[in-house]
Amino acid sequence: MKLVVIIATLGRGSQLCRLLSHLQRQTQPPDEVVVSAPDATHVELPETISFPVSLVFGKKGSCVQRNSALDHASGRFDVVTFFDDDFVPADDYLERVKRAFEEHVDWAVVMGRVVKDGAVNAGLDWHDAMLALRQSEQEPPPQPEVVHHLGAYGCNMSIRAAKIGKLRFDERLVLYGWQEDIDFTSQLRSCGRVVAVNTIRGIHLGIKTGRVSGERFGYSQIVNPVYLIKKGTMPATFALPLMARNVAANLVRSVRPESYIDRRGRLRGNILAMLHVLTGRIEPEYVLDMGRIRHPGDPRA
Repeated sequence: MKLVVIIATLGRGSQLCRLLSHLQRQTQPPDEVVVSAPDATHVELPETISFPVSLVFGKKGSCVQRNSALDHASGRFDVVTFFDDDFVPADDYLERVKRAFEEHVDWAVVMGRVVKDGAVNAGLDWHDAMLALRQSEQEPPPQPEVVHHLGAYGCNMSIRAAKIGKLRFDERLVLYGWQEDIDFTSQLRSCGRVVAVNTIRGIHLGIKTGRVSGERFGYSQIVNPVYLIKKGTMPATFALPLMARNVAANLVRSVRPESYIDRRGRLRGNILAMLHVLTGRIEPEYVLDMGRIRHPGDPRA
């Protein structure tokens, strides 16, 4: 099986360079890595690298960048693996992914187990990731476990390329995207299973640079799930509890917010989004207009 790794990146050149160097430790290295960025200023490459790396430049946003990379890789690979630029895979990650697809012809999407996730706290550094991976290797091997999911967690997900076809990420989910991974992979359930495999491991650093403002993110936390309910790729039974948890967390923690999360900005975004939804305005791309100065007569005001 030929495997390509796609990495969409923004403003994290040094982290990207470190990840590419780390990928050279894979027991089965990728056949190619496609890095998708707005332009060359976002990219740093190691001095030496043992596998082909292609650079694709274009518009900014997780969905459009992933789509540009998919178009570049189309028709040349059997497996497409998406890594966030702050995901650190175990050395046998890609070997286990290939084996999973070879042994299970009915699997369309495979994601690994995130041993530690810095997205739920202040974030992790590279030392934390290496330590966590070493500790997980020293633990008794877990009983192999496969869990079926509605969709995949986008920081690490691999897809059988033949199942993708003309499917692309929804570019109305602009900038950071938010739930674009669920939207994309849930559509693949019609042609195969979406699974998480606990023996495929990695660490998500959860780096906070390169993300959107709190207010924009809070807006997306509400509007994007509602949009996906209407689209039919996210059931209300999944979306409504997700929105409720986010609003509750932003409301409670806005009193004493964490230093690394703009809770009050997120809450303002939540409230604005709910007002828009109540009036029938469900536009994920509205976040592009947030914060812009309005002039008299501007129809978008």
